[in-house]
Amino acid sequence: MSFKTDRQTLDELNLLGKFRNGSVYHLFNQLKTRGGEQLMDEMFRNPLTDTDSINRRSSIFHFFQHQTFSFPFDVQQVALMREYLDAADSGSALMMLLRTAGKKLLSGLTRDERYRKSIQGLQATIVTLRNLQRMVQELKTFNGPFAKRVAAIARILELPEMEKLSGIDIYQALPLRTLAHYEHLLKSSLHKEMEDVFLFICELDLYITVSDVARAKGFAYATALPPESNILSVKNLKHPCVPLAVGNDLELQQNNNVLFLTGANMAGKSTLMKAMAIGLYLAHMGFPVAADQCRFSVREGLYTSINVADNIGLGYSHFYAEVVRVKQAAEAAAGGHRLMLIFDELFKGTNVKDAYDGTLAVTEAFAEYADCLFVVSTHIIEVGEALKHLDNIQFRYLPTVMDGNKPTYTYRLEKGITEDRQGMLIIRNEGILEMISNKHSAGA
Repeated sequence: MSFKTDRQTLDELNLLGKFRNGSVYHLFNQLKTRGGEQLMDEMFRNPLTDTDSINRRSSIFHFFQHQTFSFPFDVQQVALMREYLDAADSGSALMMLLRTAGKKLLSGLTRDERYRKSIQGLQATIVTLRNLQRMVQELKTFNGPFAKRVAAIARILELPEMEKLSGIDIYQALPLRTLAHYEHLLKSSLHKEMEDVFLFICELDLYITVSDVARAKGFAYATALPPESNILSVKNLKHPCVPLAVGNDLELQQNNNVLFLTGANMAGKSTLMKAMAIGLYLAHMGFPVAADQCRFSVREGLYTSINVADNIGLGYSHFYAEVVRVKQAAEAAAGGHRLMLIFDELFKGTNVKDAYDGTLAVTEAFAEYADCLFVVSTHIIEVGEALKHLDNIQFRYLPTVMDGNKPTYTYRLEKGITEDRQGMLIIRNEGILEMISNKHSAGA
């Protein structure tokens, strides 16, 4: 079963984007190999939905973080090895010998580079295999979650042909027959084994790189629980891409599965909601999470509505785009899926009366989905008072602290519903009314 989400959620959380500064992907993308990047792409696009698979993957990352390994390969040599293995040569050993002889002849008569590249590719493969053998020998001393994978690669490296290949002196000229023999061996007879070896190298790149980021950032690994538990419990949760972010503790559970969040503009509501969603997404990937501790029940999907924009092409106003978004989430929840749904400032594209009625009605309706986790924020604090009769809603707010006439923000969650109403104070502090009055007086 695949993890359900959509483009809007991915964009709002800034999860993907290899070259996009500030994206969650960019935070972890310090990989050295193209194969490592491809593995991480796959993980980002396909979060896991099986409890055991999530915990197994996170335990591997945690193992590498604890052991502090370094990537033991020369990146250029790995790239040459990949190019060498990808070269389109196949057929019998005799055909390979004849092709290799032809390449050598052409290299002497023309500027044909194929023979030289074959030699360089085999040399790079030998060097990389030697480094891998040393790494595997070190890994074999640990009886951890990666042990079975290491044992499988060790069996390949211990094949007589592979051991003989690793013993070749790359600084001596390679005889034509030797070059042809190993081209046939590695690209035909041992093609599957060599692909697995290369995949293992890319896995090492991924595990070492991600665990290094986790160590440097102080991230932790989440524990996945069965879906029926309906829990999200985090300690010191932060947005992973916000420098010096303030952490918060949160717990949603079966009997308190709805979080109603209030607070002034700039108090940090949107950032907190994004931190929750990003943390849950990374946890389903088995990746480290920006928190001291995280326990979560596996979800079938995640939908957010944080930065809904109008759609001129479809003729949608901002308000109608919000309505469509809520409808999409409602359809997903009504389908019986165990989801996490996050809505920031519902119906801010309409008047206050409709926004109040809509926020109240939608929150009450979603609160009935006991198998989902639901977070909603609003400026309209009166909605919170009208929801207090529902036992499964917990009320939290991000406070505003006045420093004289200047509002400041703690970014620390507190229990209850905010009473902060500093909108007019901020308007006055910015001198907007005086500017308008002075302009009017000058015009008169």
